[in-house]
Amino acid sequence: MKCSIIQKADICEEKTAILPLFLSRIHAGFPSPADDFMDNRLNINDYIIKNPLSTYYVKVSGDSMIGAGIFPGDILVVDRSIRVADNKIVVAMIEDEFVVKRLRIHKEKLYLISENSQYAPIEVTNIEWMIWGVVSFNIHKPT
Repeated sequence: MKCSIIQKADICEEKTAILPLFLSRIHAGFPSPADDFMDNRLNINDYIIKNPLSTYYVKVSGDSMIGAGIFPGDILVVDRSIRVADNKIVVAMIEDEFVVKRLRIHKEKLYLISENSQYAPIEVTNIEWMIWGVVSFNIHKPT
């Protein structure tokens, strides 16, 4: 595995095994009989990555985005080719630190908003900052 650490974000490239994809769907209600046959094989990257050359993974630390369902230890799929727009969740660098926040545009001003009321919004004015991509998926491991 080829990995490099940039500040607090781990960005890695790794070949992923192609796993079985079953024909029958899983019901969240009353159980149904399972099929004995597989329909196809699933490479999870084919499902969650639309633009491989502009996509990376990053592991989350901190609790500023729990209101958006992003928890410490989650893996975000970040796509640099997705158009940045109001209300998108983005990965940004603010004064040499990576953060994940919701981008809000209000009265021609830009804000990076946490999804946790314990954190104040960051108005993007006289600070050094850059958007590194838009979050396209959140991989959350259930407890």
